[in-house]
Amino acid sequence: MASALTWSADDVRLAGVNAALAQLRNEAAVDRPGMRTSVMTHLAWVPEGWAEQARGALAGMAERHPSRTILLFPDADAGSDRIDAAVALESFEVPGADRWLVSEVIELELLGKRAKAPASIVEPLLISDLPVFLRWRGEPAWSAPELDQLVGVVDRLIVDSTEWDDLPHAYVKLVGLFEQTAVSDIAWARTSRWRTLLASLWPGIADVRRLKVRGTPAQALLLCGWLRSRLERDDIDLEHVDTARLEGIELDGKPAPFPPGDPPQPSDVLSDELDRFTRDRIYEAAVRAIAS
Repeated sequence: MASALTWSADDVRLAGVNAALAQLRNEAAVDRPGMRTSVMTHLAWVPEGWAEQARGALAGMAERHPSRTILLFPDADAGSDRIDAAVALESFEVPGADRWLVSEVIELELLGKRAKAPASIVEPLLISDLPVFLRWRGEPAWSAPELDQLVGVVDRLIVDSTEWDDLPHAYVKLVGLFEQTAVSDIAWARTSRWRTLLASLWPGIADVRRLKVRGTPAQALLLCGWLRSRLERDDIDLEHVDTARLEGIELDGKPAPFPPGDPPQPSDVLSDELDRFTRDRIYEAAVRAIAS
């Protein structure tokens, strides 16, 4: 059983948001004993057009990762400079136990000049001594100060290069962030079953010359980069057939067997990435192999 308490206001100060959170937690504690609160802070930068996807990815994730989620909706062209806020505290009863899981969702509309200083806005809302993750929807604005600001306050940046148009050039830009923060890519995570399958074909794939991928451009490029980096060869050619999901792979014209299992749901993929706390050197090597 789940229940939610909410609060919203326009033109707010951050102290007011923190006060609203405290009030909602106090209200929830009255009849929800043994509340387990946040284990991390999850930020999401959500440009125009990505709101539905961002909220949808949160569905089903709260019970696995009770967190403070801060959704940032920037609108630098708004006619005023202010922050509008909405806060929701959702409680989940743990079956068979006398306790509750609690997740907090803070939605901030950053209007006008407020959209240009996101780090200074979110820092007062971060939970001390807990990891901070940033999910950036769409392709990051590589040269924008907003990206540098937020990367500077988080422990991990989570992207989905399937959402990017400028491939493979965007991977060149991404490489520049590897020394600044740990990076996860949901497009990479969605190739996991196929990478496991291909690795099981060793040593038969040692001399492969051509890789054909039926999938998204990001998945095709990342799989090719992975093969090149693992085999330490840059002479593997890529043929790509564009499809909405990863549907098949051929090695030198021979179809690879289909891996077992079903593709994970978006909330499951994001949840898995929130379990990672260190750099993924194999992913970084794959990106460098296709960015060079």
